[in-house]
Amino acid sequence: MDELRQAEARVEELIAQLSTAPRVGEQAEELVRLLMRLYGEGLARVVALLPAEAVRTLAADDLVGSLLILHDLHPRGTAERVADALVQLRPFLGTHTDSIELAGIDASGRATVRLRGGCGSCASGTVEQAVERAVRAAAPEVTGVRLEQLPPQRPLLQIGSRPPADAPAAPAPGARP
Repeated sequence: MDELRQAEARVEELIAQLSTAPRVGEQAEELVRLLMRLYGEGLARVVALLPAEAVRTLAADDLVGSLLILHDLHPRGTAERVADALVQLRPFLGTHTDSIELAGIDASGRATVRLRGGCGSCASGTVEQAVERAVRAAAPEVTGVRLEQLPPQRPLLQIGSRPPADAPAAPAPGARP
């Protein structure tokens, strides 16, 4: 898998280098767009031929899943993938937060994650980084992550009804009637 990540990094590096030479950069970007369109169409045809369960299995693979996302072919939507990533993240957050949930994804692609409560003295950067990593891993198409910190919920105090004012007083515990 390291080799694939290195190839991905090298592609980005080459695109950046080519874009510094205006004419060559434009041609390189056009070439990449055309190749992406061709590969995307081929991948779409493969996905269309496969049973839904096979597509879900393929989507669970890091590399294939990211290709399906890139070509808008992933069987699970962005919000669903982000929500699942937050559920998986919850045990790792421990006492850093009482609850975590996806509040929504806006039109620009920015996810808002709602955190409730927490330990108060914890370094919030740790939680922010963990949430950011989890969201980006599940949905690289998300353009940003905004955390919405809510205060902890206070437990409800159950108050029972009291006897009417004219009711006879209850006998003291252990008293004889």
